[in-house]
This record gives sequence, C-alpha cells and structure tokens, in this order.
Amino acid sequence: MFIVSAMFKVSLTDQDNKFTCSQDESILRSGLRAGFGLPYECSTGSCGTCKFNLLSGAVEDSWPNAPGLTDRDRQKGRRLACQSIPTTDCTIKIRQADTYVPIIQPYLQKVVLFGKNKLTRDMCEFQFVGSMPAQFRPGQYALFKLPGVAGLRAYSMSNILNESGDWSFYIKNKQGGSASTMLFDDSYKIGQELLIDAPFGMGYLRNSPRDVVCIAGGSGLSPMISVARGMQADSFFKSHTLHFFYGGRQPQDIYGERELSVLDGYGELIHYHSSVSEAVDLGSAWKGRSGNIHDLVPETLPKCLSEYEFYFAGPPPMVDAVQRMLMIDHKIPFEQLHFDKFF
Repeated sequence: MFIVSAMFKVSLTDQDNKFTCSQDESILRSGLRAGFGLPYECSTGSCGTCKFNLLSGAVEDSWPNAPGLTDRDRQKGRRLACQSIPTTDCTIKIRQADTYVPIIQPYLQKVVLFGKNKLTRDMCEFQFVGSMPAQFRPGQYALFKLPGVAGLRAYSMSNILNESGDWSFYIKNKQGGSASTMLFDDSYKIGQELLIDAPFGMGYLRNSPRDVVCIAGGSGLSPMISVARGMQADSFFKSHTLHFFYGGRQPQDIYGERELSVLDGYGELIHYHSSVSEAVDLGSAWKGRSGNIHDLVPETLPKCLSEYEFYFAGPPPMVDAVQRMLMIDHKIPFEQLHFDKFF
C-alpha cells in the first residue's frame, strides 16, 4: 500500500502567488522547486537567510533550536523556511528576489555510491550515480538525506553537469559530525543508496569578462574545483586566467593541484597557490607559504583586485575573513563575490 503525503498550499502575501508543499518537505525547497525566488544560503538552518513570518496556518519546526534564528527573531515569531514544514494551508510573509529564482530547479533522486577515494588524512571523494542526468551549475551543492541522520546535510559537487548521472563530492570527516561519521564508516559500502535533492546554492560560476579567483579551505575545495572544471568546459572562459588558492592547517591537508594540473592551460592560464596556517616543523618537507590563505591573495594577484571575479568556500571563519578582506580592505563590490555560507 502506498502512503501519499498530504499537500498544502503556501500563499505569499506580497504577490498573488501560491505553491504546493508536501507534508514531508520544507517551504523553502518546495518554493524553489516551484520557481520562486525565496532567499537562502545554507538550506540547513544555520545562516538565517530564509527567515519569514507565518501569517496564518500552521507549520512544524524541524529544528526548533536552529542557530539561524536569534532569541529576538523567535520573540517576533520569525521562522526559517528551510526548517518549516506545513501542516495546514498557510500564508507567509517572506522577501523575494529574482536573483534567487533557480536557474535549474532542484529535483529529488536516488543515487548509488560507486566510488570512495581518500584525498587527505580526513577528506575523501564520494562518487555517486543516479538514473537521470546530473544537472547543476559549477559551484552548487546537494542536500543529502542520510539514513539514521536527523535533518539534511549540504555537500558541494566537485564535478560538473553530465548526462551519465555522476555526482562527485569532496567531503571532510568532521569530528563529532553524525553525517560525515556515517559516510566515512567502513560499513557504508559501495552499492548503497541515498536520496539527494539538488541543485542549490548561489556561489555558482557566472559569465563575466573578468579573470577568476577561487579561494578554498577544507572541503570548500569541492565547489572550487567544480568552478575550475566548469571554466575548462565552457568556451566562454577559454582566454580567462584562473588563480586558485587553497589553505590548510598542515602540509598534509593541502590538496587540489593534481586536479588542476590536468586542465588545459595549467601554468599559463591556471595558477595554483597554497598556504598552511599552523606552524610547520623545521624538519618538514613543506617549502610553501605559511599563514592564512586570505592574506596570500592580495600579495599574489598581479592585477588590481577589482579586476577579478571571486569565488570562495570553506570554514566559516575563513569565509568571513575573505569577505572582510575583499569588501572592507579592498572595496570589491559585493556583486563580484560568489559564495554560500555554511556553519
């Protein structure tokens, strides 16, 4: 016997628009799937970008203590669209913007794990294949529904769109993280299925006449590698220069040059720069730079920073530091910065 999820109407007050939302899906995901420009970044309850006010009806809160809401938000009755599941028809007040209208509308599908390759001491490449073409823009991410793990987890693709249905992710084994612990466990084997919802994210590759800078740390390497591969596959970028920066704590955390070195133009149009943030033992073979990766960027780029388009991803402190460096120290317009904030 099939169980059919109840469907409810979600009405938007600022326009005479409605969309349907099932009893097992968030307002945010349903709204984006219906083509509405609902604001978001992380899609997992952490950033607070998708705040809204519930004017009528009822919703279930998947994560009542989500850090995306402050105490003041809760006092004012604000909610998160990414954590709110309707239990009746409802009316909400939420800002919209054309920039959030999905270029590719997210879709659900089952995928099967077919590859699990170690990259660094705590990062692996996970490769999945689905029954449909993999449609997404370089730099975007997918939401994983993992068995036995509460809520959804966001992981960025490292490959680019393809007809064969391949999805590749560089994932870091986060200490204490229930999702990454499950993925890295030896019991999670080739051939296992999971459900993903994709694509999401605003940090995707745009056509711009400016040269490109990618800045990554940790598993933020994944979307930045996707951006680099996307540039290689798009003739629009055939004469663009790419400066790729990757930072880690120790030399054994540094990765990514191998992936870039196989791309056409490596060493001429494509340049790789790396740095480690923690002190290196005197006996180490590391001969590269030391210090925070965002400090290396203005020291290295040959042109004025305003002449570049910037993409960055990584741990929240790194992302915040990069944004401050670009916008406050160098007055780079926000429109030239592309990233998604995760916590």
